[in-house]
Amino acid sequence: MSLQGKTLFVTGASRGIGLAIALRAAHDGANVAIAAKTAEPHPKLEGTIYTAAQEIEAAGGQALPLIVDVRDEASVQAAVDATVERFGGIDICVNNASAIQLTGTLQTDMKRYDLMHSINTRGTYLTSKLCIPHLKRAANPHVLNLSPPLDMNPKWFGPHVAYTMAKYGMSLCVLGMAEEFKADGIAFNALWPRTGIATAAIRNALAGDEGMRRCRSVEIMADAAYAIFNKPAREFTGNFLIDDSFLYAEGERDFDRYRVDPTQPLMPDFFVPADQPPPPGVKLDALTPA
Repeated sequence: MSLQGKTLFVTGASRGIGLAIALRAAHDGANVAIAAKTAEPHPKLEGTIYTAAQEIEAAGGQALPLIVDVRDEASVQAAVDATVERFGGIDICVNNASAIQLTGTLQTDMKRYDLMHSINTRGTYLTSKLCIPHLKRAANPHVLNLSPPLDMNPKWFGPHVAYTMAKYGMSLCVLGMAEEFKADGIAFNALWPRTGIATAAIRNALAGDEGMRRCRSVEIMADAAYAIFNKPAREFTGNFLIDDSFLYAEGERDFDRYRVDPTQPLMPDFFVPADQPPPPGVKLDALTPA
């Protein structure tokens, strides 16, 4: 498997899962367009598009840092055009940019509702739409959305219906576009973590430093994404994948290496369906709610 010479367009790639996916590809010598908003250092968030570019190039890839607001069509179009001009095309689109607020209906102001839906659902739809003409010309084109399986259990909606709708909108893009572009040979898949992943969202919005210790590292998502991108696009599309189950099917057996703190129980993520249990032999019996 190799992504040498492939070009990835990754939203939200200045840190976290997006950057980890970019770095995994960079080790093969891939080209990465870093499409994100952070150009100046942020007091609560690590990294900028420029520090991400430095890491990608140090890992062996070529980087193109781009200031992009996925809510703005002109911004995304300009970034896609710049990527194609620099690298000659786009082989892989990763829709990673996302906004979160876990509040009920009465506690969610419409400004925040609009932000989540504009970034998560609309941003994913827009970025995919603008990359597709170039993906049609790629040898093995993939679109990967960092979004959950479409499990209609009311427990995922009741506590934070606005956020759930926004994330499921990303998954509906997978469902619809996988079918729409099947004949073009473009793969559309969704990837979601079984447990919390150690990112700024966990620390700042969900569970603090203590929660970070109960997470897996971003590398589990990067390894899963890497395996997806190396699948034949015409044969592997329309899938809603859980990170450890997919990696287990790919031959991975050592999941302890992804734990931030092996002494701590793992924190489960939202949206994992009850009918998708952990892989055989994977020790998740200590899993406890956040």
